[in-house]
Order: sequence, then C-alpha cells, then structure tokens
Amino acid sequence: MTMNRTGGRILVDALITHGCDRLFQVPGESFLAVLDALHDTAAIDVVTCRQEGGAAFMACADGAMTGRPGICFVTRGPGATNASIGVHVAMQDSLPMILFIGDVDRGMRDREGFQEVDLPAMFAPLAKWATRIEDAARIPEYVARAWSVATGGRPGPVVIALPEDMLCDRVAATDRPAAGRVDRPLDPAAFADVLERLRIAERPVAIVGGAGWDKATGGAFDCFARSWGIPVAAAFRRQDTIANDSPVWAGNLGYGPNPKLVERIRSADLILAVGPRLGEATTDGYTLITPDHPGQALIHVHPDSGELNRVYYADIAVESAPFPFAAMLAAAEPPGTPRPAGAQAHAEWLDWSTPRVRDGVTMDLGQCVLAMRERMGAEVTIICNGAGNFSGWWHRYWRYGMQPSQLAPTCGAMGYGVPAAVAAALRHPDKQVVAVAGDGDFLMNGQELATAVQHGANLIVILVDNSGYGTIRMHQEREYPARISGTRLSNPDFAALARAYGGWADRVERTADFATALDAALARPGLRLIHCVTDIDVISPGTTIAALRAAH
Repeated sequence: MTMNRTGGRILVDALITHGCDRLFQVPGESFLAVLDALHDTAAIDVVTCRQEGGAAFMACADGAMTGRPGICFVTRGPGATNASIGVHVAMQDSLPMILFIGDVDRGMRDREGFQEVDLPAMFAPLAKWATRIEDAARIPEYVARAWSVATGGRPGPVVIALPEDMLCDRVAATDRPAAGRVDRPLDPAAFADVLERLRIAERPVAIVGGAGWDKATGGAFDCFARSWGIPVAAAFRRQDTIANDSPVWAGNLGYGPNPKLVERIRSADLILAVGPRLGEATTDGYTLITPDHPGQALIHVHPDSGELNRVYYADIAVESAPFPFAAMLAAAEPPGTPRPAGAQAHAEWLDWSTPRVRDGVTMDLGQCVLAMRERMGAEVTIICNGAGNFSGWWHRYWRYGMQPSQLAPTCGAMGYGVPAAVAAALRHPDKQVVAVAGDGDFLMNGQELATAVQHGANLIVILVDNSGYGTIRMHQEREYPARISGTRLSNPDFAALARAYGGWADRVERTADFATALDAALARPGLRLIHCVTDIDVISPGTTIAALRAAH
C-alpha cells in the first residue's frame, strides 16, 4: 500500500505487515504519533508497563516464545537507559527483539537537548544493529531490515531511534511485505561426515540449546537421540529444549550441575553441540570443554557462521538452524541397537533431580518443588525466573516439558522473572505460569505486578525470601567467610504488597504449609503470590553457609 500517512501510522502498519500482534511500552512524548496510530489499531495488543526495564524483559520473553521479534517502545534518555538491560539479555540469550526509542527532533540534535543521548552510538556494542530513521518514507525499509536482522543467523536485538518530528511527518510510503528467514542448506557431504563420526564414537554426548528451538525441533532431536542412545544435556537455562521425560535426557549444565553429568562430559570422545554458543556458564568458565578440547572431537552446529570457530575449534562446523539439522538426524538410519549410555545418563539425572528431605530445615525448597511437580504438569507449566541462588532448586528439581516451559536469562540478569511471567501469561493463557523470584530479584521489577493486574494476566509468583542477596553472600562466604558486607536486605511484607496490587497472597514459613498455599493459589485466577520465608544458611540446594565456613 502506498499513501500519505504520518510516520507513526507508517510504522504501525509496517509492524502489522510483519506479524506483530503485541507490543510492550512505557509511554513517552517522543513517540506520541505512534501511540496515536495504535489507538485505531485493534490488531496490536498494547501492554502498558511500569518501568522500561520490565517492558524490555517482556519483549525478550515474547520473542523467546514466538520466534518473532519481541517489540518494545520507550522514550529517549532515561527510558532508553532503563531498557538497555533488555537489549543486553536479548543479545546474550540470542533472542529476537526490536527496541524502538523515541528520539529528539532532528533539528535539535547535538545540542544536548532534553534527555538527548546518541542512541545508535550507545546501543551499537549491545545490539546486532543500532540505527536511526531520518526519513519517514523509509520506515517500511528499516522495519523489514530490522526484522530480518533480528531473526536471521544468530537471533538478537535491533535498536531503532525515532526522531519525534519524523514520526509526525506526513509522507507517501510503500509498505514492504515480510521476508522469510533465509537459512543456508545443509551440505550433504558434511552431514555424511557427521553421521560417520557419530557411528564410530565410543562415548558421544549431545549438548543442546541456543536459539531457534521449538516443539518440532525438540521432538526431532529427541527421536534421533533415543534411537542412537546418546545422552542429551542442556546448555545453561535451556532445559526445555527437549522434554525432560525423554529416556536419554541427562540434565543441565551451568551452575551446580550433576557431578556425574560433568564427568560424562569430561570423558566424552565426541561432543555434538547443536545450537549453543558453549558460553562461560555452560562450560564452567571454558574448562569443562576447553576451546581446543584435546582428546575430544567437537561437532558444532550453529545458525550463524560468525559464531563457528570463533571461540571453540570445531572438528566439523555446520552452519544450520536447529530444525533442519535435527530433522536430518531423525531421518538418518540409526544403529541396530541404541547405546546404553543414554538410559544410564537418564537414570543418573532422575536420581539427581529427586529432592531428599533436608534434616533440620524449616523451609525445604526441594520439597516445595516436589509439591509443585505433584500438582502441576510439566507440559502445561511455564517457569520464569531471574537470577539468584533461589533458581537453583527449580533448575535441579523441576522437570521441564517442551518449549516454552522455561523462561530464564542465560546472562544472569536479575528482575527478569516477573516481567517474563506477565508476557508468558498473556501469550499462553491456557498454561499455568509461575514466576520464581528471590527477594532481591523480585524488587528489581516487582512493580510489573501492576501490569499483570491491569492486563488480566493469570500467574503465580513464588517469592523466596532469605533477607539477602544470596548468590553474592555465597561467594562472599567462600572468599571472606563470616565477613558479611553489603548483602543483607530489609524487606517489606511481600504478601501485603501483592494484596495491595490487587492479588491474592499467602505467607509460608514451614515446608508443610507450602502445599496448602499452592492448592489455594491453583484454585483461583489472577495474580497470586506465595511468600516463602527461608533461612539464608541454606544458601543453595547443595550446601550451607555453615559448610562453606567450615571448609576454611
């Protein structure tokens, strides 16, 4: 369509053309023309948030669930700097996202005007592409390119600055249709080499994760791994890559992994890494698998050629999105008998992921997760969390279903869980959405409970309160035992706070009371919060502060 429209109208029409059905925003006067166009646009659900960091996290989570860019609008200066955390997460987590930022008028630039920031310069190191639109007639071109960049290769964030006066210009612009993702076809010769390596390997292990996985991909890879008997481990916080009830599922890597899985990775003669970058968390600081991995062969499959052989030397480097590669593996002729290693690794994980009662612990989070498992199906539940030791209980003891059932930042950003849960509840109203948050983590974006209530989101918040920044306290006790500095927290009554937002809440201080509170939460809709008071001495699923001090 070509007709005279304002820049704001052209932009909204371009988003509709590319399939945008929801966006997250904190309003600003710098993009009033966009808000005006959205007033007459029923095709896009406008989610009004309370802080730009929360809005950006919601866009990250929405992109993770849909495979399309999550869309976020914020204003210049303070709005942009608040939203930058979401851009960082989208980049490190390989999530498609487009952040639109209202900017100063073109004629006022470079005078350090009100809230002026050089936005392309600021975001260039954080995003795949950061730019500014100067001509309203070119908005369709920029949006089409941004969509392609955000979803192509290794997905990631794009940032676009929108001068306020440009959005008000009325010009003739031609809408540009959405372009499909361009994937490089697999090289048959290289794939034949992959199969041959898999056939002759004695102790192969697969590590899966990264971007681009969905139910079809996970199902195809699971089919392959079962028929070959190859243990499948997940990269850090990618535990829903395949369903955890697969008979070859071996568990997750990252912080606090199963020691038996770690040993299995160390002793593997072949690593098949499909999708992950093999980052610091997954590889324990590039030591579990070293960049040169002597004595091990590495088949590295990744959708972006720039990632292959960048950090890790690959014996076979395959540029491919996960699905076509997984589909070819599933179609390949398997060995006559599956290897026993897959079943053995799964048995080890079943034992590792079964919580034992911890003696002397008043609030035993392992048993709380077990109560959730008994009441909530993995396939219909989405667990969302930010960063902190509290998440370790769910990483270890929850059993995830197929995507999307886990929304968690691999870059370790605090404050992600509640906004992600709001986005998940709006995207999947048929699922039970749970935000798991620590007390420090929750108060970084707890204001988005107001967004949840305003937009009718159904979600449960499990708030783990140990009155401290637990992860930092754990490191502090390891390095400087008993010298507590800067990690104590004085907290509000979180249950009362949730009620003030319009939700239901309960406070739980004993393990035996958690199941009752969970049953009450599951029996009602809307916002529900369970405030779990824990002892900071029980600092992780595997150790205590007392044990850390005793080790010195």
